Amino acid sequence: MNYTPDPETGLLTEEYVDVYGIPFSVIPFRGRTKGARVPDDKPKNHVRALSEREHFEIRFPIVEGYAFALQKNEIKADIESTEPLSIQPEINPTALYVKAAVGYETGTPSASGPGGTILQDREEYYRTTHLQAIEFEIAHRIVHKLVGDSQTAPDPDSNPKLRLLSRHRLFPQVFRFVNAYVKTKVDFRDCNPCELGQEKYVTRIIERLMTAIQPDETKGEIPLLPILNRYAPIGTSADVDFLTPRPCTETQKSHVNQVVLDTDTWERAAKFRLEQSDLVECYVRNDHLDLGIPYEHDGISHRYEPDFIVRLTNGVHLILEIKGFEPDRVLAKHAAARRWVSAVNNWGKLKKWDFLVCRDPQLLGKALKEIVSSES
Repeated sequence: MNYTPDPETGLLTEEYVDVYGIPFSVIPFRGRTKGARVPDDKPKNHVRALSEREHFEIRFPIVEGYAFALQKNEIKADIESTEPLSIQPEINPTALYVKAAVGYETGTPSASGPGGTILQDREEYYRTTHLQAIEFEIAHRIVHKLVGDSQTAPDPDSNPKLRLLSRHRLFPQVFRFVNAYVKTKVDFRDCNPCELGQEKYVTRIIERLMTAIQPDETKGEIPLLPILNRYAPIGTSADVDFLTPRPCTETQKSHVNQVVLDTDTWERAAKFRLEQSDLVECYVRNDHLDLGIPYEHDGISHRYEPDFIVRLTNGVHLILEIKGFEPDRVLAKHAAARRWVSAVNNWGKLKKWDFLVCRDPQLLGKALKEIVSSES
């Protein structure tokens, strides 16, 4: 009856039926295992695109990566719009007290017992390290990524002389970006600036700047372009068709008949404001839509799925994210979304795109007005 896989196991949900009139003494019968999880028997909502609303169809590119090809080694970066970074001493302490364990102790280790405590801190590291040296190291790693090089395994098919020339041309530009980011976007929270040298922070700055850096087309470079899926380059809301036991709410301005509610307030409030706004032509919830934006966080590749796609009355397609709390991983997603929008707009085959983070669904209408006025 139900062909939707269980999200926990990836398998179809088991189903049971009571059969009467069959002599079970002849036909072996095996019921549900004692203590097994009771299958979900909630009513299934059929979420699907409606043919009578095909004028609300939304199409979008399926981006798997970006074509970053430098001809003259001229780059640019909008540091002002780059996501900020905050030092987190509450997660990664800058100092602590240690004490030798003496004898046996029952339960959780404690500071009681004989002997004194010793302070362990990073004062020696602070004395021997300069912030500029950390910035140089960050710039060095970014440049090696930009030229497709590596200290351990450089590309054997590339020309070593050209790689060297590229590094010399790119390094001053990248260092200016790194220095500007550290000065304007890093909140040291009263910690020593050399805390920035931890691998955690170095990696995150590299990821943010690699997302922000683009070829400078004003100086003859080819703009950043998306690499589309070769088998399915364009996605569409017409492909949405699935069953779900989650609560849903009906739509009027969407190609898809219902919006699935992951929470009882955020999606419902956003859907209401989208339906209410005169600036919205149509929208679709990104659920089983396959809109994913590639990004990196802490050196690992991920796929970010924003909440909605909205087509405004001025023709602009808006990637809409409804978000409250914003940890570092969420900031990486937002930076990746802005890069996605930039590349897709450079490609230019599905009209203009924009990105909006809405932290209060009740103010969504106001945010839409600001976007429309800025585009006009």
